[in-house]
Amino acid sequence: MKKTLLIATLVIASIAASAQNTSQSYIQKFKDDAIRIMHQSGIPASIVLAVAMHESGCGNSLLAQQFNNQFGMKGYDKNILIVHNKKKVTPYKKYDSVMDSFEDFARVIMDKKKFAHLAKELTHFDYAGWAKGIQHSGYCSSHTWASQVMTIIRKYQLNLLDENPADQPPLVASAQ
Repeated sequence: MKKTLLIATLVIASIAASAQNTSQSYIQKFKDDAIRIMHQSGIPASIVLAVAMHESGCGNSLLAQQFNNQFGMKGYDKNILIVHNKKKVTPYKKYDSVMDSFEDFARVIMDKKKFAHLAKELTHFDYAGWAKGIQHSGYCSSHTWASQVMTIIRKYQLNLLDENPADQPPLVASAQ
């Protein structure tokens, strides 16, 4: 009986783990969207992708799963978030798609006065400047946020997306 229970638990845990997004799968799934946003806005693709990964736990957060909200963006509407089978009214924005979330993040960074200066001061190659600028302009309250975002960029070499993505090697080495 204990052996059957152990096997069932392991199978369920394995299924749950495979259902979650990993960093590598998140990058592969959304890197083209981040590049598209970079070409439209000038915000580095590495910043768009790393901020989304950081804020959404690679798409595993409740906001990402239920609202397609990859950045923790708040709005004026009230939406219902299901937390532990209970309904919670929340001001977090709900999006039809992840791309809509990416586009809204770019819109906020480009249009809000407190962030708009970044596009005038920085190029899309300066991910460190963007991360520090976004933090210092009030996007987050954490004093280590920019450092955490830059660590994600460096760990996964997301800055390669800011160059010419067609000329870069693949970000993910095949597992063998």
